[in-house]
Amino acid sequence: MSTTPWYKAFFGEDYLRIYGPFLPPSRTEREVAEIINLLQIAPGSSILDLCCGYGRHTLPLAQRGYQMTGLDLSEAFLQQAQTEAAARGVEVRWLRSDMRTIPFENEFDAVINIFTSFGYLEDENDDRQVLQQVGKALKPGGRFILETICQTRVIRSFTPYGILRYEDGLIVLEERHINLLKSRNEIHITLLYPDGHRKEHDQSIRIYTLTELTRMLAAAGLEVLAYYGDLDGSPLTMDSRLTVLSQKIA
Repeated sequence: MSTTPWYKAFFGEDYLRIYGPFLPPSRTEREVAEIINLLQIAPGSSILDLCCGYGRHTLPLAQRGYQMTGLDLSEAFLQQAQTEAAARGVEVRWLRSDMRTIPFENEFDAVINIFTSFGYLEDENDDRQVLQQVGKALKPGGRFILETICQTRVIRSFTPYGILRYEDGLIVLEERHINLLKSRNEIHITLLYPDGHRKEHDQSIRIYTLTELTRMLAAAGLEVLAYYGDLDGSPLTMDSRLTVLSQKIA
């Protein structure tokens, strides 16, 4: 069994193959507009896209005049983002780093962490360290958007197996388990390609409640301003996702 953490091995071609069809440009455009609406900061402001991936939100925010920094651990994603930034003619500062290390202090008007990019790490102390780093990187009064899965939704909608069939013949199998002791959503993913070969990945994500996140944010010097069921500002329910807007205490 590989000792490489799952989040170092998963984010590349297979990730895009699985999730890309669910992330069309129209969805990205909508989410970017919603992020801007939640942050309420003017173009020209500095934003860190934490776990930026291939720049899905970073690039359109840069095109709208924001000073963008994208931080991610995946070298493949960052290379793709750099290529796309050059094609679009926008300037972005790209940085390859673990999210536990954000090498900035009082630098940003806002930090965003979108599409369940929190809770990957080995334990809660690592997640607390991430939030401490976010607090350090923000200017006093700077805002932080954390958009992720909500524990109640994962539990209420839980099924032990899932099958996704793609138009080109790819089949993705998911075997799911909720570790109730550690509050982690654990998924074994098998990709079955039309030519017969297969690839396998594991995911393990700590699923937090709003109460837990509020306490962790407060410990990092971040005060919760609002919480929603999605980036669009819809109400939080037991079946929604979770978006938390917080602010660095001046």
